[in-house]
Amino acid sequence: MSEPTVVPWRDLSPQALQAVIEEFVLREGTDYGPGQYDLAAKVQTVRAQLERGEAVLTWHPGSQSTSIEPAKPRR
Repeated sequence: MSEPTVVPWRDLSPQALQAVIEEFVLREGTDYGPGQYDLAAKVQTVRAQLERGEAVLTWHPGSQSTSIEPAKPRR
């Protein structure tokens, strides 16, 4: 099974990035802690994590899907 590849989120068009983030936050089981958040708030939270380098966009060749994952700590 192939390892996921980190995709620089800045390489995506604004529309593609928005669609990827929306698809991610709408997945079953995505946890944002206590409280209820609307789609716009969830998208904004994930986008901010990408911008701060706390999360990365990944491509999984085996499933041909994208995901957003916590960034690995720099050594």
